[in-house]
Amino acid sequence: MDRYERITALHRLLKAARYPVTVATLQDKLGCSRATVYRDLAFLRDALMAPIEGDGEAGFRYQADESDRFELPGLWLSSEELHALLASQHLLARTGGGMLSSVLAPLQQRIEGLLAAQAGVSSWPVDRVRVIPHRGRKFDEASFRSVASAVLERRQLTFEYRARSTDEPTRRTVSPQRLTHYRDNWYLDAWDHDRDALRSFAVDRINKAKVSAEVAARDVADAELDEQLGASYGIFSGPPKGWATIVFSAKAARWVADEHWHSKQQGRFLADGRYELKVPYSVSRELLMDVLHYGSDAEIIEPVMLREQAKALLALALSSYE
Repeated sequence: MDRYERITALHRLLKAARYPVTVATLQDKLGCSRATVYRDLAFLRDALMAPIEGDGEAGFRYQADESDRFELPGLWLSSEELHALLASQHLLARTGGGMLSSVLAPLQQRIEGLLAAQAGVSSWPVDRVRVIPHRGRKFDEASFRSVASAVLERRQLTFEYRARSTDEPTRRTVSPQRLTHYRDNWYLDAWDHDRDALRSFAVDRINKAKVSAEVAARDVADAELDEQLGASYGIFSGPPKGWATIVFSAKAARWVADEHWHSKQQGRFLADGRYELKVPYSVSRELLMDVLHYGSDAEIIEPVMLREQAKALLALALSSYE
């Protein structure tokens, strides 16, 4: 262990101890010499004001009436935990984190400093982490900052929104509930006061966002959010209207069986090696796109209406090549 890890481990040992812990036991648990144990005990007691009592013969522990109230000050993380934090920050920056990654930049500098001090790491090998964004869309960072602030501060938000289906601008007043990152893109789940309903908005289609300084956001229970926005397949789902049954070829089965399509999906291997997947859905568009992605390795069995929609889309695609 390095010193930071030893101090943390020593603190946990003394805090959990009901009886004094001997120096020999501390040596064994910390993997260090007798002299190092005494130096770390002195550092805990003198520099961090830990309520240590005892001696070298009887052992050491925290004073019973002070143990529950004492905690280590500052950020005490192991080298592995610091590496994980730093990796997460770099991943966020390289996957289009935008405002989030810039806000976390000071934390990155602090973590790098801690790593240099305790693990001898002068720089993080960013090139060892490969990130390939897939079909992510650009968004206005000022709007994203306003959206994120409204979500965290629980304030109402007004903005101009252009839905892709019409491209017509509308002015919306919403109570933000949560930000959702889905397929490399950001969405805002919110209570739409103009529609008097829950809606999901693509953040890249939000412009001229303004956070209200006076009006607090209306809170919607998590259970209602999940029921209305997460009960069916896809990002713009709504309450489920039915279940789709899709059968995948034996070749595709090995991939699909390991994929997460929906929290309530049902899947099973068939006797001939094919894979049957059932998912609840409301809006068919996104589900059809994902099924057709598998081409001839996927077949919609039911409902009949969804199967007919897939046939129509395939016919239209074929007509483009005639």
